[in-house]
Amino acid sequence: MTHELESFGWVLLITGAVVAAALVFHPVSERTRVPAPAFFLFAAIAVSELVPALPAIPIDAVQQLVTVALIFILLDGGASLGWRRLRPSLAAASWMGLAGTVVIAGATGALAHLFLDFPWHAALLLGIALAPTDPAAVFSALGRKEVRGRSGTLLNGEAGLNDPAGVALLAGVLELSGRTGSAAVGHVAVVFAVQLAVGTAVGLAGGLGLRWLLHRVSLPEGGLYSLAVLAGALAIYGVATVAHGSGFLAVFATGVLLAGRDLPFEREIGRFHGALASLGEIAAFTTLGLTVTLADFEGVETFVDGAVMAVVTLIVVRPVVMMLMLLPVSMRTGERVFLALTGLKGAVPILLGSFLVSGHAAHGRSTYAIVFVVVAVSILLQGTLIPWLARRCGIPLRVAPLRPWPLGVRFRSPPTGVRRYRVQPGAVAEGTRIAELGLPRDAWVALVIRGGALLPLSLDTRLRAEDEVVLVTDPQSEEPDRAAEEIFGAH
Repeated sequence: MTHELESFGWVLLITGAVVAAALVFHPVSERTRVPAPAFFLFAAIAVSELVPALPAIPIDAVQQLVTVALIFILLDGGASLGWRRLRPSLAAASWMGLAGTVVIAGATGALAHLFLDFPWHAALLLGIALAPTDPAAVFSALGRKEVRGRSGTLLNGEAGLNDPAGVALLAGVLELSGRTGSAAVGHVAVVFAVQLAVGTAVGLAGGLGLRWLLHRVSLPEGGLYSLAVLAGALAIYGVATVAHGSGFLAVFATGVLLAGRDLPFEREIGRFHGALASLGEIAAFTTLGLTVTLADFEGVETFVDGAVMAVVTLIVVRPVVMMLMLLPVSMRTGERVFLALTGLKGAVPILLGSFLVSGHAAHGRSTYAIVFVVVAVSILLQGTLIPWLARRCGIPLRVAPLRPWPLGVRFRSPPTGVRRYRVQPGAVAEGTRIAELGLPRDAWVALVIRGGALLPLSLDTRLRAEDEVVLVTDPQSEEPDRAAEEIFGAH
C-alpha cells in the first residue's frame, strides 16, 4: 500500500510540476512573441528524448485525453463568441470552416501526391490532417491583444467549425474499405454530411435544453452550476458521437448557445471553463509532444518532406484557397490577407495524424512525423509574425489587460433589464455626451468603465471607443435593446 501511495504521489508531483512550468511559459511567450503551445510541445519532446526511462503513453490514451481537452477548448471557444456575435458572420465562418476545410484538404493532398510521391489515399489523409487550424495558437500568439471586429469573429468561428470538419473528413476516408471513384466520393460525402448534421442537431437541442435546465433547476451552491455545464457538455459530446455525429461540433454549438443568456452564475461559469480550456491546451500539447522522439524522424528526408509540406500548406494552399473563397464576402483586402495567412496549425492536426498511426494507415508513422514538422513551423514562424501581420493588414487589435478585482451585486432572481455594451470604434456613441445619446426614455446609463476603472458620470460625460457601458432598461420593452445596438455598435 505504501509503495502504491508513493507511486501515485510521484505522478501528482510530476503533473503539478508540468502544469507549473507551463504557466511560467506564458509570460515568457508574451516577451518573446513565440506562442506558448510551442514551449509545451518542444519541452515535452525534449523530456521524452532525454528521459528514455519515462514510460511510453499508449497512443489511444493520448487520443482520449486530447479529445477531452478539445471538448474544454471548443466549449469555451463557442462561449467566447456567443450567438449574438456569431450570427452576422455565421455564413462566412461556415463557408471558411466547412467548405474551406474540404478544398484545402483536397488541394494539400494533391500536392503531397505530386511532391512526396505518396499514394493517393495516403496523400489525401495527410491533406486532411493538415487542413484544420488552431484558435488557441492564434490567440496565444497575440498575447493580451484581441482581434477586434469581424476578423476576430471569423478566426474563432472558422477554427471552431473546421476542427469538426477535419475529423468528419478523416472518418469518411478511413472507412473507404476499397471503394474507389464515385463510390468513394459518395461515401465520404455521406459520412461528412451525417456527422455535421447530427452534430449540429444534437448541439442545438442539447444547448437549448441545458440552458433551460440551468434556469429552472435550483442548485444549493454556485460552483455546482459550472459543474452542471461541464457535465452537460460531456453528455452532449457523448450523445452526438454515439449517434454517429460530430461531438466536437455539438459542443461548440452548445457553447455558442449558452453565452450571453443571463445564466445564473454566468461569470463564474465563464471563468471556470476558461481555466479548463487553458488546462486543456497545456495537456493536449504536452501529451502529444510525449508521443514523439527523434527516432520517429527517419533521417533528414522526413524533415525535408515536412518543410516542403509546410511551404505547401502555409504559403501556397491556404492563402490561395482562402483568398478565393473570401471574394464573395464583403470585407477589406487587408482582412482577407490576414485571415488567409493566420491559419495556425496546432493540436488537432497532430491528433488527426495520431489516428493514422493507431489505425495502421499506409505511411501512418511518416505522416505523423511530417504533421509534427508542419505544426512546429507554423507555431514558430507563422505564430511569431501574427502581430506584425495584423499591423500591416490594418487589423484593429485591442489590449485586454487583466482585471483581477471584481465589482458585482448578487440578486435572488435574474436581474432583467440590465445590459452591458462596449462602445465600438466609429459608433454613434463615440465622442457623444450622455445627454445626447438618444436613448429611449425607459433606458439610462448606470455605469461607465474606462481603462478598467469606474468613470464619474454626468450628463456632459463624453463616451470614448472601448468604454464599457451598463444600461438599466425596461425589461418589458425591446426598444432599448434595438436602440442600444444602433448607438453603441460599429457602423
